Amino acid sequence: MLRIAFKFILFDKPKSIGALAGAVISIFLIGQQLGIFIFLTNAMGSLVRNNQQYIWVVDETTTNVNALAPLDIRIGRELESIPGVNRAYPWVISGASARFENGKTFGVQLIGSQAPGFHGGPWNLAAGTKEDLIPEGALITEYFDQKNLGDAKIGDYFEVNGKKVYIAGQTRGVRSFGGVYAFTTLERARALTGFSTNKVSAFLVEWDPNFSTAQTVTNINGAIKGVRAWDPKEFTTETVTTVLKSSGIALSVGTLIVFALISGFVIIGLTLYSAAIDRIRDYGTLKAIGATNAYVRNLILTQATIFSVLGFAIGYTFVEGFRSGVAQAGTFFSFPFWMQAGMFLVTLMIAVAGSFFAITRISKLEPAAVFRG
Repeated sequence: MLRIAFKFILFDKPKSIGALAGAVISIFLIGQQLGIFIFLTNAMGSLVRNNQQYIWVVDETTTNVNALAPLDIRIGRELESIPGVNRAYPWVISGASARFENGKTFGVQLIGSQAPGFHGGPWNLAAGTKEDLIPEGALITEYFDQKNLGDAKIGDYFEVNGKKVYIAGQTRGVRSFGGVYAFTTLERARALTGFSTNKVSAFLVEWDPNFSTAQTVTNINGAIKGVRAWDPKEFTTETVTTVLKSSGIALSVGTLIVFALISGFVIIGLTLYSAAIDRIRDYGTLKAIGATNAYVRNLILTQATIFSVLGFAIGYTFVEGFRSGVAQAGTFFSFPFWMQAGMFLVTLMIAVAGSFFAITRISKLEPAAVFRG
């Protein structure tokens, strides 16, 4: 049957190319949108995702790491008295305006962590070390945000809220959701942004290995009022959920994926139906010499499966090309295996569903009709 299916496909190359194009277009559009969605959701929770070794203690009303309310710094001492807590590291994030030598201005989010450990950042260092943050005015910025930062390079000076700073190092791949991160010391972040010395944005808790994460989180939440301790994985999930609920990102991406499915279904369906009509005498002859409707149905489904396999292979190659291309601009994402398998099954589903029109038409064909003049 596979040999006969290939003969049918190769007989009418233009229509076969059309059906194949439908599968390729669908998988490329779906992969493209899923890739951008993965990048955005990773960026939403990047602060926590890259600090999974800490329990996050924030204001009790906070469900989004990108919108933190200040906490009293004295809470840190309370935290360190709780069973399961080894250390509580203060951490600050605060907005500021940067002005560069070329006259350009841009908003940045300064992340301040405590020297010399610098718990909570920076990460993914590509140039420089954490210790390079210690000299006066030092910041570490993101390589892919260089254009937003006035094309400033390592060693270049600029102003943050009217105060002189310089780039001491660069990260690579530290992308934020709708902003630009710049790392510095805890004290410098406060001084540059006017953040109160009596407040912090969060505490990053290092827990005792003799206690589980869940135990430590429960102990903290039961001991201190007005704060909430989060397991890092749960906080990442909650952050992404909160942002998606308050934005139209999920609806936008979902709508585009639905349209990709519909376009693939229509293209493949109409192409296979048209090809079946053109080959109506061939199918009728097969039925006249003894082929059952089940055989003809399987023949058409085999053609659809071939289109889906080839379409997925070509389409996913284009998706990988797209992924490599946008990575050059700092948009990083990768597909887990289950998602790759899901995209293939979706392609197969589109092709099989599209073949329904052709199957319906051929199933109703009377074998004797092909011999009538």
